Amino acid sequence: MEVINKQTLKSKLKSYLSNPFSAFLFLLVMLATLLGFITLGFLIGYILVRGVPNINLSLFELTYTSENASVVPALINTLIMTVLALLVAVPLGIFSAIYLVEYAKRGNKLVNIIRVTAETLSGIPSIVYGLFGFLFFVTALGWGYSILAGAFTIAIMILPLIMRTTEEALKSVSDTYREGSFGLGAGKLRTVFRIVLPAAVPGILAGIILATGRIVGETAALIYTAGTVAQVPDGLFSSGRTLSVQMYNLASEGLYMEQSYATAVVLLVIVVGINSLSSMIAKRIAKE
Repeated sequence: MEVINKQTLKSKLKSYLSNPFSAFLFLLVMLATLLGFITLGFLIGYILVRGVPNINLSLFELTYTSENASVVPALINTLIMTVLALLVAVPLGIFSAIYLVEYAKRGNKLVNIIRVTAETLSGIPSIVYGLFGFLFFVTALGWGYSILAGAFTIAIMILPLIMRTTEEALKSVSDTYREGSFGLGAGKLRTVFRIVLPAAVPGILAGIILATGRIVGETAALIYTAGTVAQVPDGLFSSGRTLSVQMYNLASEGLYMEQSYATAVVLLVIVVGINSLSSMIAKRIAKE
């Protein structure tokens, strides 16, 4: 099989290089890929070189002070924020996508409006979501700068992403699955939740991974809604800063640049860990 694959790749490469225009496009794609890897490698290397030497035990103390700039309270706040936002956005996004793909009639104007709206909301800057969350959750509802206000704001922000990825995952499931289920006498609801949805889990999980990464790395929307208090919240209506907000605050003050780079390393490790764990889960689900 490996010999066949190598021969196939060699034949395809020869066919690409035989045509000048195809060879130009091939070189352009390879150059773009190389530049992408170099840029990513430079960013990761720069963060590690500047941040790893500044990691020490005081950085992981339970209480934040001006001397240690501990990341533990921000880490706990990030975990709470991520869980709350996903609890709100994931069910809404998945059920909305199920309706759009499985139940809504084709050519429905309402469906087209929802899809255009979701795509538009995906491109809105996060600072706009932050201002909306400040005006609605913090001010109008009287929640103040709180974890709950931040979580609901982030949930609204990632909802279009989860909807679109879930919708594409459901569309990728072959209609033969549905036809076979209907042929065996299963109803619509059973077919969707027992046949179609499990087959689309890897794609849905990919959208949740992307949403989780956006939550962990979000700063602007949370500054206006969750606040910047560097402590573990007493409840959902208490203020608290996440890792990205803490990194921004430390860097903007100009006095804790070393701790800011160390926080960036911790944030990078968390994002890589989430992606690796999620990919492992997706592969196991796909095998089953």
